[in-house]
Amino acid sequence: MKIEKTEFGEVEVWTPEEVTRRRGEIVLIDVRTPQEHALERIQGALLMALQEFRPDYLPGQEGKRLVLHCGSGVRSGKAAALCLKAGVKQIAHMEGGLAAWKEDGLDYTGTDLATGAPRTMRKGG
Repeated sequence: MKIEKTEFGEVEVWTPEEVTRRRGEIVLIDVRTPQEHALERIQGALLMALQEFRPDYLPGQEGKRLVLHCGSGVRSGKAAALCLKAGVKQIAHMEGGLAAWKEDGLDYTGTDLATGAPRTMRKGG
Protein backbone atom coordinates (compact mmCIF):
# COMPACT_ATOMS: atom_id res chain seq x y z
CA MET A 1 0.00 0.00 0.00
CA LYS A 2 1.18 3.48 -0.84
CA ILE A 3 0.29 6.77 0.80
CA GLU A 4 -0.76 9.77 -1.27
CA LYS A 5 -0.52 13.18 0.37
CA THR A 6 -3.28 15.71 -0.40
CA GLU A 7 -3.94 19.18 0.92
CA PHE A 8 -6.53 17.63 3.28
CA GLY A 9 -4.47 14.71 4.59
CA GLU A 10 -3.19 11.30 3.55
CA VAL A 11 -5.01 8.78 1.37
CA GLU A 12 -4.10 5.11 1.21
CA VAL A 13 -3.61 3.84 -2.35
CA TRP A 14 -4.27 0.12 -2.68
CA THR A 15 -3.47 -2.18 -5.58
CA PRO A 16 -6.20 -4.42 -7.02
CA GLU A 17 -4.41 -7.39 -5.42
CA GLU A 18 -4.59 -5.73 -1.98
CA VAL A 19 -8.30 -5.04 -2.50
CA THR A 20 -8.90 -8.68 -3.47
CA ARG A 21 -6.93 -10.03 -0.52
CA ARG A 22 -8.85 -7.89 1.97
CA ARG A 23 -12.38 -8.10 0.47
CA GLY A 24 -13.94 -9.23 3.76
CA GLU A 25 -12.46 -6.24 5.59
CA ILE A 26 -13.54 -3.46 3.23
CA VAL A 27 -16.50 -1.77 1.60
CA LEU A 28 -15.67 -1.15 -2.06
CA ILE A 29 -17.35 1.91 -3.54
CA ASP A 30 -17.48 2.62 -7.28
CA VAL A 31 -17.49 6.35 -8.09
CA ARG A 32 -18.04 5.91 -11.85
CA THR A 33 -21.30 6.84 -13.57
CA PRO A 34 -24.37 4.59 -13.31
CA GLN A 35 -23.96 3.78 -17.01
CA GLU A 36 -20.35 2.65 -16.55
CA HIS A 37 -21.33 0.59 -13.51
CA ALA A 38 -24.19 -1.08 -15.39
CA LEU A 39 -21.89 -2.09 -18.26
CA GLU A 40 -19.12 -3.58 -16.11
CA ARG A 41 -18.40 -3.65 -12.38
CA ILE A 42 -16.55 -5.37 -9.59
CA GLN A 43 -18.98 -7.73 -7.90
CA GLY A 44 -20.18 -6.40 -4.55
CA ALA A 45 -19.05 -2.81 -5.12
CA LEU A 46 -21.55 -0.16 -4.08
CA LEU A 47 -22.20 2.75 -6.45
CA MET A 48 -21.86 6.41 -5.44
CA ALA A 49 -21.12 8.30 -8.65
CA LEU A 50 -18.66 11.18 -8.32
CA GLN A 51 -21.14 13.67 -9.79
CA GLU A 52 -23.43 12.96 -6.79
CA PHE A 53 -20.73 12.03 -4.27
CA ARG A 54 -21.55 12.92 -0.66
CA PRO A 55 -19.06 11.80 2.00
CA ASP A 56 -21.77 12.14 4.65
CA TYR A 57 -23.78 9.41 2.84
CA LEU A 58 -20.98 6.85 2.97
CA PRO A 59 -21.51 3.74 5.07
CA GLY A 60 -20.00 3.74 8.56
CA GLN A 61 -16.45 2.52 8.98
CA GLU A 62 -16.98 0.39 12.08
CA GLY A 63 -14.97 -2.73 11.33
CA LYS A 64 -14.68 -2.02 7.59
CA ARG A 65 -12.29 0.18 5.61
CA LEU A 66 -13.78 2.23 2.76
CA VAL A 67 -11.98 1.80 -0.56
CA LEU A 68 -13.05 3.87 -3.56
CA HIS A 69 -12.51 2.94 -7.19
CA CYS A 70 -13.25 4.30 -10.66
CA GLY A 71 -12.08 3.46 -14.16
CA SER A 72 -8.46 4.60 -13.85
CA GLY A 73 -7.89 5.92 -10.32
CA VAL A 74 -8.35 9.62 -11.11
CA ARG A 75 -11.98 10.08 -9.99
CA SER A 76 -11.52 7.87 -6.93
CA GLY A 77 -8.56 10.04 -5.91
CA LYS A 78 -10.76 13.14 -6.20
CA ALA A 79 -13.52 11.45 -4.16
CA ALA A 80 -10.97 10.44 -1.50
CA ALA A 81 -9.84 14.07 -1.22
CA LEU A 82 -13.49 15.12 -0.80
CA CYS A 83 -13.79 12.60 2.03
CA LEU A 84 -10.76 13.97 3.83
CA LYS A 85 -12.03 17.52 3.40
CA ALA A 86 -15.36 16.44 4.95
CA GLY A 87 -13.59 14.94 7.97
CA VAL A 88 -13.49 11.24 7.06
CA LYS A 89 -10.37 10.14 8.91
CA GLN A 90 -9.32 7.06 6.94
CA ILE A 91 -10.02 6.54 3.27
CA ALA A 92 -8.38 4.54 0.51
CA HIS A 93 -8.70 4.32 -3.24
CA MET A 94 -7.65 1.69 -5.74
CA GLU A 95 -4.67 2.45 -7.93
CA GLY A 96 -5.45 2.12 -11.63
CA GLY A 97 -9.17 1.54 -11.07
CA LEU A 98 -11.17 -1.06 -12.96
CA ALA A 99 -8.64 -0.96 -15.82
CA ALA A 100 -5.90 -2.23 -13.47
CA TRP A 101 -8.32 -4.78 -11.97
CA LYS A 102 -9.00 -6.20 -15.42
CA GLU A 103 -5.33 -6.03 -16.43
CA ASP A 104 -4.50 -8.17 -13.37
CA GLY A 105 -6.93 -10.81 -14.69
CA LEU A 106 -9.38 -10.49 -11.79
CA ASP A 107 -13.04 -11.46 -12.21
CA TYR A 108 -15.61 -8.72 -12.81
CA THR A 109 -19.21 -8.58 -13.96
CA GLY A 110 -19.50 -7.44 -17.55
CA THR A 111 -22.17 -7.38 -20.21
CA ASP A 112 -22.45 -10.22 -22.71
CA LEU A 113 -22.73 -8.24 -25.95
CA ALA A 114 -24.58 -11.07 -27.70
CA THR A 115 -27.41 -11.21 -25.15
CA GLY A 116 -27.13 -8.03 -23.08
CA ALA A 117 -27.05 -10.17 -19.93
CA PRO A 118 -24.48 -9.73 -17.16
CA ARG A 119 -21.83 -12.41 -16.85
CA THR A 120 -18.59 -13.00 -14.95
CA MET A 121 -15.61 -12.03 -17.07
CA ARG A 122 -11.85 -11.73 -16.84
CA LYS A 123 -9.15 -10.48 -19.14
CA GLY A 124 -8.87 -12.73 -22.16
CA GLY A 125 -12.26 -14.33 -21.46
